[in-house]
Amino acid sequence: MKYVVLVPDGMCDYPLEELQGRTPLEVAHKDNINFIAANGQVGMVSTVPAGMTPASDVANLSILGYDPKKYYTGRGPLEAANLGVELAEGDVAFRCNLVTIENDKMVDYSAGHITSKEASILIKSLDVKLGSKTIKFYHGVSYRHLMVIKNTQDVDFSRINCTPPHDILGKDIARYLPRGKGAGELINLMNASKEVLLSQDINHVRIDLKENPANMIWLWSPGKTANIPSFVDKYGVSGAVISAVDLIKGMGKIMGLEVINVPGATGYYDTNYSGKAEHAIKALKTNDFVFIHVEATDEAGHNGDLRMKIACFERIDREIIGPILKHFENKEDFRIMVVPDHATPISARTHVSDPVCFAVYGTDIPAGTITTFDEKSAKDAQLKFEHGYQLMDYLIKGIK
Repeated sequence: MKYVVLVPDGMCDYPLEELQGRTPLEVAHKDNINFIAANGQVGMVSTVPAGMTPASDVANLSILGYDPKKYYTGRGPLEAANLGVELAEGDVAFRCNLVTIENDKMVDYSAGHITSKEASILIKSLDVKLGSKTIKFYHGVSYRHLMVIKNTQDVDFSRINCTPPHDILGKDIARYLPRGKGAGELINLMNASKEVLLSQDINHVRIDLKENPANMIWLWSPGKTANIPSFVDKYGVSGAVISAVDLIKGMGKIMGLEVINVPGATGYYDTNYSGKAEHAIKALKTNDFVFIHVEATDEAGHNGDLRMKIACFERIDREIIGPILKHFENKEDFRIMVVPDHATPISARTHVSDPVCFAVYGTDIPAGTITTFDEKSAKDAQLKFEHGYQLMDYLIKGIK
């Protein structure tokens, strides 16, 4: 049996007036996912446990079969794993965004979706000027980076209350700066980053001074090293993960999944959709399970870009789901599941905790009565899961 899980990040949404009360999923052209819905099962699932932040790390951990309330320790350690950053006992890793601030307001959580090449120059300069024996900066992809604070007996930095930058677009940042014991040190670093990022010796090497240049770092989602059981021990199948972002790849590494890097995978609208399908199909030759994550739809939600949210999902349907369905025609037993990790509504421009729809299709999955894949149709489904981590048991073990 072969298993494929596809996560169009943040794809679920709310009905919109400009779509005559429909959601982006309802209006998107999506023949392949509708085929899965019509010939398999459609359901609803809560991927974010009550009381937890509806973040991609929490939701994807849940989809992969791990109870976030038991295994989640923060986003930073998951991204550190993919960057090859080993955390000693007590070390705390923070997600470090390059952001754009204007008049003390959060204008852009991604610094104009800065290129990885430009960002690496800036992060290296930050490490030279602000790093120390206890503080280290590591560059990742686009605006997504890492800062690690070495173990200290005086302050547990993992307990500091931090706010994701994409949750405060257009808001005064003073109300959302880190809070708690040791927060002052983080705030000082964030403020000091302004001078470094705007200095002439940095600006002259910029590749593209966009409308929203990086002029500050934003530190959030701290955590200590994660202790997560391997996927093969938990489910008895070998697996691989395909994503452009360090978070998902780091999660895969910690779980013992093969991390496949797809050329041209950017984590944005222009990612290599067809390349993800090609590498997933190739990975199935040596693995039983492949987890494919696509960030583009989430970015469109954060940007409030309705047109691109629809267009990106249509490309997912056409260039990823389509080829994978074709691959399985008249071949070995298989099961495919498509499930957004959470909703990122156009109207909210941030993650919400609402349950999401999912669809499962395979050689041994009976057809249900729902024929389209969208939020409205799924609400009528009989198949519902209270906890996101139950989905993987259902997919692999057939446990409802």
